[in-house]
Amino acid sequence: MSKLLNPIVLGKLGSTYGIRGWLRVFSSTEQSESIFDYQPWYIQRAGEWRVIELEGWKRHNQDLIIKLKGVDDREVANSLTNCEIAVEAGQLPPLEEGDYYWKDLMGCQVVTTSGYELGKVIDMMETGSNDVLVVRANLKDAFGAKERLIPFLDGQVIKKIDLTAQLITVDWDPGF
Repeated sequence: MSKLLNPIVLGKLGSTYGIRGWLRVFSSTEQSESIFDYQPWYIQRAGEWRVIELEGWKRHNQDLIIKLKGVDDREVANSLTNCEIAVEAGQLPPLEEGDYYWKDLMGCQVVTTSGYELGKVIDMMETGSNDVLVVRANLKDAFGAKERLIPFLDGQVIKKIDLTAQLITVDWDPGF
């Protein structure tokens, strides 16, 4: 059993497929099949991350299905349903200047160029045209906002990202 120091969740094990231990996989990677580029996989069982070995995978209709080593029947496979699939953060490829992993933006404080604190990034959304920051507003927000959706438009809305300080500066109207 290996230690997983900095887990990055890339997907989730879904329901069983057939009686021989196959499982559906839900991938969070941009291209669903890219999840197979990252090995080894880890799943959390009894509060510990454990390595799982992939024996094989295939596409079936719209689903990705996998066979794990040592999982040969439906009962064992069923016990793994809903387990998150993680990899070590170091397995992710390095990014070019100005690119960010969503995981790095989570928890960052968001402030306007005039210094108004909008809140913290709690989630990201993909809309097709651009990504969107989901920002939970501070408890006593002057505009009564609970959550803000701020388009991740570099240069236009996103003015500066300082991951060390966990701070994102935006050109955004706090009342919107």
